[in-house]
Amino acid sequence: METSPIPVLTVQTAPFDDQRPGTSGLRRKTAVFEGKKNYLQNYIQSLLSSIDLRDRQGCTMVVGSDGRYFSRAATEVIVQMAAANGIGRLVIGHNGLLSTPAVSCIIRKIKAIGGIILTASHSPGGPVGDFGIKFNVANGGPSPDTVMEKISQVSRTLEEYAICPDLRIDLSRLGRQEFDLENKFKPFRVEIIDSVEVYLQMLRNIFDFSAIKSLLTGPDQLKLHIDAMNGVMGPYVRRILCDELGAPANSAVNCVPLEDFGGQPPEPNLTYASSLVDAMKGGDFGFGAAFDADGDRYMILGENGFFVNPSDSLAVMAANLAAIPYFRQQGVKGFARSMATSTALDRVAKAMKLALYETPAGWRYFGNLMDSGRCSLCGEESFGTGSDHIREKDGLWSVLMWLSIMAARKQTVEQIVREHWAKFGRHYYCRFDYEALDPRVAFYLMRDLEAIIIDKAFMSQRFSVGDHVYSVEKSENFEYVDPVDGTVARNQVSANVALPQ
Repeated sequence: METSPIPVLTVQTAPFDDQRPGTSGLRRKTAVFEGKKNYLQNYIQSLLSSIDLRDRQGCTMVVGSDGRYFSRAATEVIVQMAAANGIGRLVIGHNGLLSTPAVSCIIRKIKAIGGIILTASHSPGGPVGDFGIKFNVANGGPSPDTVMEKISQVSRTLEEYAICPDLRIDLSRLGRQEFDLENKFKPFRVEIIDSVEVYLQMLRNIFDFSAIKSLLTGPDQLKLHIDAMNGVMGPYVRRILCDELGAPANSAVNCVPLEDFGGQPPEPNLTYASSLVDAMKGGDFGFGAAFDADGDRYMILGENGFFVNPSDSLAVMAANLAAIPYFRQQGVKGFARSMATSTALDRVAKAMKLALYETPAGWRYFGNLMDSGRCSLCGEESFGTGSDHIREKDGLWSVLMWLSIMAARKQTVEQIVREHWAKFGRHYYCRFDYEALDPRVAFYLMRDLEAIIIDKAFMSQRFSVGDHVYSVEKSENFEYVDPVDGTVARNQVSANVALPQ
């Protein structure tokens, strides 16, 4: 029985004035996306329209989510609108799930034009939580400023969007689904793929899996406690750490992705991953880790709850790259860190005689450095670390880095970190997360803070804390000139560094 082609409709709409994406895409309360008429559709149309029509026609895009509430409904809208806007093929994770690192990996593997990731990272899920949409470009990394500005420009004048409302897909069925559309010569194709497989294959080519497996299964096996925090990482942890590398099934907890992440923010830090901290303090496990909702950030704990701050974690990885087959084969080109990250990495770079780049907050700034061959390893103070294997920070890759280093050095987490401090010195930094701030109060606070720290009188001031005296070594309103394309980023974050005298 012949079926009629699916109609393509043009729907009239009105623009919104708050759809400029930020560092991690567009993030709003879920109720805004779900309840405001055409809010989701407007943004997706703006995103698709930011791609040149000639590049868009017949191209391939990747779509994935961290499984939070509203993801399935949003995925269906994205499919309907991608089809109506000339996209030829969508590659989507099974049940709509793909970690952010996996999306970056797949984009690069299949040479897609980009990918849409439905995530609000560590923010709460559920109907009263947050929802977000990220757009990663063809190199697999987050959108650069030029793309975000183009999306914003389109969103401010948008009057209509295109959609195929009758198009339905089955996210639970692996394989290819094809659809005939009106006014289109070739069928529109959707491929539902295994969420883990392509990413797993990449990791096999980076690490010595046999060495890690020996660490986790030998007579003196390292006992793990891994908390997926009911985000997207559950299937990855089960498949890779347990099935592939031999960790017992009970090594991993909270591995079922839930729309509200079990009622807790999926934030891998000492506050929200407190159950992991408590379990590690008992001394029964030698290595613990937690991941955020979309799997790009992580936290590492050693035996008895020994905490590895993210700046130290990055520096330890840099100092031990020889333990990883990928870096032995590819070589190490240089390092990069966000300006808010401690200078621990700088000491390693100096010892290895490698370039060190200091960038603004936002992973997109690392992409140019990696694409141009300047940077092999990079990270930021918010528990994000990655390398040039993809163009995103990568939580599970970071965990495998640590396990590889432990296997090579035959030491505990604490021993490795303390030896690193003894060799390179110990660096301290503070991070404070403020939530639900009044924007006006925040604006005036930052204005006044900037006025203080750029005042010449602030330089070389001394402060006494107990028996220690500290002097200000550096303070600035950070400005970054990209060494690849010369673009300038100003007014990032004001910071100061104080050293004991």
